[in-house]
Amino acid sequence: MAKTTSTARASKAEATAPATASAIRTIDTESSGLAQVRAALDNGLAEPFARAVEVLHAARGRVIVTGVGKSGHVGQKIAATFASTGTPSFFVHPTEAAHGDLGMITPDDALLVLSWSGETVELKSILTYSRRFTVPLIAVTSRSESALGRHADVVIELPRVKEACPHGLAPTTSTTLQLVIGDCLAVALLEAKGFSARDFRVFHPGGSLGASLKHVSDLMHKGDALPLSRLDEPMEAALVVMTQKAFGCLGIVDEKGRLAGVITDGDLRRHMGDGLIRARARDIMTKKPKTTSPDTLASSALEMMNSSRITALFVVDKGKPVGIVHVHDLLRAGVV
Repeated sequence: MAKTTSTARASKAEATAPATASAIRTIDTESSGLAQVRAALDNGLAEPFARAVEVLHAARGRVIVTGVGKSGHVGQKIAATFASTGTPSFFVHPTEAAHGDLGMITPDDALLVLSWSGETVELKSILTYSRRFTVPLIAVTSRSESALGRHADVVIELPRVKEACPHGLAPTTSTTLQLVIGDCLAVALLEAKGFSARDFRVFHPGGSLGASLKHVSDLMHKGDALPLSRLDEPMEAALVVMTQKAFGCLGIVDEKGRLAGVITDGDLRRHMGDGLIRARARDIMTKKPKTTSPDTLASSALEMMNSSRITALFVVDKGKPVGIVHVHDLLRAGVV
């Protein structure tokens, strides 16, 4: 029986070996292509890339991305990435452009055109239109001397890399390079515009990503819901407040309203005895508690709670408690 099992495993390994070897070759080939782009940025590509970022940043309208075939599919993803990171953008198919969609493109826009060969026939109408109405045109191609390269204001010329396809026909490494350059442009624009996590949340309100991009101020309890007592509050009264508010903790404020400490269930257990009720809040509290600010990302607050093994955080602004957030609030909101 053991021998049969061992033989079956060996047969399975032999069957999967060619597929695994193929995957490794593909990854190595595409990684080599990316390494060539990285090297090109140190050897002449940096200047046109920087100019492309300037042109896209200066556009008063939208960034129009276009391309045919696999380049078109990559272009749609790049347009979506631009749009979600603060650069208004959409994809226009070259064929549809020749049948009326050129009206979507204005002189205030900027064109980002993807074509590995630079000789894609379907691009002719967009290229002609861009020159007629002086719409800034950035080309992403492997041939600067191509028709696309000659029409462009800026050419991001990618290295002529080997495709992962063993026949050298299916766009593989080339589309990976286009995709990466699109990501590079999007991130550079994001940074140039000072696009923040708060801005990012505006375009990603749904799902766990949207939840993680919420801020503590969006989820915290405030006002009368806060469990607060004074430094000299008798514990008999402080325990009543702590029980009523049901957060498992109590914030202790000084005479200026600043958070001086907190009392948790753990503090109560450590001071359990006949003297607890007669003590003052200042005698039981833990000084210098962990707090957060209203503009902290909800995901960061959850990480702080997990690492500190606590279930609630007071939200403090200029030393004064303005809210409290419980781990259950974060989990209910879908923060992960």
